[in-house]
This record gives sequence, structure tokens and C-alpha cells, in this order.
Amino acid sequence: MIRRPFGWTGVQVPVAGQGTWMIEHDAQAVEALRLGLDLGLTHIDTAEMYGSGRAEEIAGEAIRGRRDEVFLTSKVLPSNASYEGTLRACDASMKRLGVERLDLYLLHWESSHPIGETMRALEKLVADGKVRFIGVSNFDVAQVKAAEKALRHERLACNQVLYHPWDRGIERKLLPYCTGRGIAVVAYSPFGHRAFKRNRVLDEAAKRHGATARQVVLQFLTRNEDVFTIPKSGNTDHVRENAGSWDFRLDAEDVAAIDRAFPAPDRDVPLGMI
Repeated sequence: MIRRPFGWTGVQVPVAGQGTWMIEHDAQAVEALRLGLDLGLTHIDTAEMYGSGRAEEIAGEAIRGRRDEVFLTSKVLPSNASYEGTLRACDASMKRLGVERLDLYLLHWESSHPIGETMRALEKLVADGKVRFIGVSNFDVAQVKAAEKALRHERLACNQVLYHPWDRGIERKLLPYCTGRGIAVVAYSPFGHRAFKRNRVLDEAAKRHGATARQVVLQFLTRNEDVFTIPKSGNTDHVRENAGSWDFRLDAEDVAAIDRAFPAPDRDVPLGMI
């Protein structure tokens, strides 16, 4: 699995990790996550919201005894994102995960609590050694700037956003802004939220490279060196497919064809979110 520096942090993180939103069948999910670790998908992303904490428990079971291999991310719900609420939420997430530190802790989406409170709490978690890096999720450029302005001692390491071939709005302003600031962009739901849509261009590229259409998508989305992705890892077949997405290389012709088939918007659009 290819690794890259995670934005300004310089930490080497796999291009593809493992998402845990809506994972089901606990034993199967644990098996899939563990296989992903074996295959180099060592960035595991979860959140207190997912399954009301159950996804964190599943992820914790999967990484037991292998914590040092994992770049572990979780998120605080906006409703919990007051200063004290953020501190409590982080402690609860770590307890469910069975760990003493998170590599990355994010505000899941914009909160009604003042952003200064949340950022101050995130900085406190770093100072206390409970979190290595902090970030946000589902933030547009203006929201990222507000979060940055509220920080005193730390920098945002990540913005996790919806990004797939059918929603490329981040490429206009958000991705360039984050890249310029050394903020890693992590793409969730890289295949879209509902059933994966078959497409002739994707199928043709896959056939040329002896790959699958999903593998083509993952490679296309991460063509920018600052983009990472966290496809859902619910079963072992999908994990193997995701891990094999860098066994070939899209060429310029492939990228151009996909770009034409799934054009980025030519005007500003609201940030996608699910």
C-alpha cells in the first residue's frame, strides 16, 4: 500500500484507509478490519456517532494488540462540541476503542457551540497527550478559515469531506485551499453513498489495467498528493479490492477520459455532505 505524508504533519499514512460508517455484522467487520491491517490499510476512521459508539467498539476489537500499526481517527458530534463536552466525548471514544491516545480527532461537522470552544478543547487534548493531531470534517473554505483563526497553539491537520466522481465540487476552491495550507483532505464515501453506479469509461479503464471500476475510482480521487480516502470496509472481498487499487497506474489518457465523463463543476456549489 502506498503511503504519503499526511499534510504538514509529515506522518506517513496509507493513501487508502478503512471507514467504519454503517458497518454491520460485528464478527465479519472485525475480520475485515484486521485483514485490512494485514494489507496495509492501517488508517482506521470512526466516530462516536457511528452506531452510537458501536463502530468504535468494533474498531477497538479489531486493533487490539496492534495499536502501534494504526493511524486512528475519531470524531466528536457537534452536539457534544462545547469545551467540556469535547473533552468528555474524546475520553468516551478512547474508552470504547480501548486506547490511550488518538492520532487524529475531528469535529464531525459545524456545531452550534462556538468554534473557539471546540478548538480550545482540541488543543487541550493535544497538550494532555490524548490526541496527536486535530482537524475538522464537512467544512467549507469559510468554515476552515474560522477554525484556523480560533486556534492558538495547533494547526488543522485534516479536513474530511464527501468526494467522489459524481461530486467533485471540492476541486474548485476547498482542495486548493487545503493543499496550500498543508491540510490533508480525506475523502469519505468515494463510491457515492448509494449503490455504485456503473460507467462505461470506468469499466474501459479497469479492463485496460486488469482492475475493477472501484479501484479506478480510488486511484482517480487520490491523484492529488494531498488526498487520502477511507472506503467502507465491511467485508473481506471489499477490503482486498480496496487494497489492490494501487497495483496499477492510471495514465494521463485515463485521467482525461474520467475527467470528461465526470466533469467538475464550472461554478461554486455547496459542499456536499451525507
